[in-house]
Amino acid sequence: MSRDNLLNRLAAECYRHGAFTLASGRNSDHYVNCKPVALSGTGLALLSPAMLACVEPDAVAVGGLTLGADPLVSGVAMAAAQAGRSLDALIVRKQAKGHGTGAWLEGPLPPAGARVTVLEDVVTTGGSSIQAVNQLKQAGYVVARVVTIVDREEGGQEAMDAAGLELVSLFKLSEIAARAKELKP
Repeated sequence: MSRDNLLNRLAAECYRHGAFTLASGRNSDHYVNCKPVALSGTGLALLSPAMLACVEPDAVAVGGLTLGADPLVSGVAMAAAQAGRSLDALIVRKQAKGHGTGAWLEGPLPPAGARVTVLEDVVTTGGSSIQAVNQLKQAGYVVARVVTIVDREEGGQEAMDAAGLELVSLFKLSEIAARAKELKP
């Protein structure tokens, strides 16, 4: 992966400075929406191997909360297959399916006790990631690591520490904001 190229893409396409209300309800001068990069073919081609490199070696699947993690888990599973590694993708619903099996998880379910690494696009308070972790643990999986594209540096690391989880971030918000400032004409 070209870390610098990915940083440039995130700064130019995903970051905005202004007045924003975040999903957590907090107000912020910084907004990061990774979907423009994660949902582009060339962006996902940069993100997937970078995230795969952070997935635990003994993980049999990657999972994450819909919608932000959907392209990430699919891209990382594909990058793993291209590298000769068996790694499946799981999508964690925000609520149980209202029909059929009432499932919380979608994808090829590994056996109970299997290790799953959670993927996230942006971590602010850590709430969405911890929700995904809890659903996966309730399904019988071992989850110890969350890999995110961006850590907003607003309490997510502390929440992960309190939950006994390791947070691995490709980038910090401060890096993206600084690069965005450099890229301004």
